[in-house]
Amino acid sequence: MGRLVRSCLQSVLKLVNSVIGLTGLAMILYSLWMMRVWYKQFNGDPTPPWFIYSFLGLGVSVCLIAFSGHVAAETSNGHCLSCYMVFVFLLVMMEAAITADVFLNKYWEEDFPNDPTGRFDSFKNFVRSNFEMCKWIGLVIATAQILSILLAIVLKALGQDHGNFDDSDDDYTPARLPLLRNHVQPYYVEPHLSFNGSWNVNK
Repeated sequence: MGRLVRSCLQSVLKLVNSVIGLTGLAMILYSLWMMRVWYKQFNGDPTPPWFIYSFLGLGVSVCLIAFSGHVAAETSNGHCLSCYMVFVFLLVMMEAAITADVFLNKYWEEDFPNDPTGRFDSFKNFVRSNFEMCKWIGLVIATAQILSILLAIVLKALGQDHGNFDDSDDDYTPARLPLLRNHVQPYYVEPHLSFNGSWNVNK
C-alpha cells in the first residue's frame, strides 16, 4: 500500500513539475525570439538589452528547477527533494515580490532599467490587453509551484523506496548473520577407562 501511494505521488509531482518546465521552455523560446528580432533590427549589435537576458536567464533557471524536480520525484531522495523545495520556494518568493511591487508601487516601472528596444513596453501592453488570460495562466503556474512543494514534502515524509522487500514481507524479520563467520568448535576430549576402573582424561 505504501509503495502504491508513493508511486501515485511521484506521478502527480512529475505532472505538476512538467507545468513548471513548460513555463521555463516558453520563456526561453520567447527570449530567443526577442534576441533574433534585436539582431535583425540593429544589424547584429552584440549587446541585447537587460530584459532579453533576464528572460533567458530566468527561463533556463526554471527549466533546471523542473529537471531537478523530475530527478527528485523519480528517486524520492530526501536530499534531492529538499533542494528542489528550496529552489521552488525561492522562485515563488521572487515572483511574489515582483507581483507585490507591481500592484502596490505606482512607480514600479522606475525600478527596472530602460529598454531601448521597446520589448518590455510591448510585453506590458500585451499583459494589460489580455489581463484575464494572463491572470489565469499566472494562477495555474503559481498553483503548480505550491503543489510541487507540498507533494515534495509528503514524498520526503514517506521516505525513499529501497525496493528490497515486498509489502507482504514486512511482517517477517530477515535472518541475521552471525557476527563472526568462523565459529570456534568446542574441543571434546574422549575419556578412556583405565585398568583400575577410574576415568582419566587424556591430555
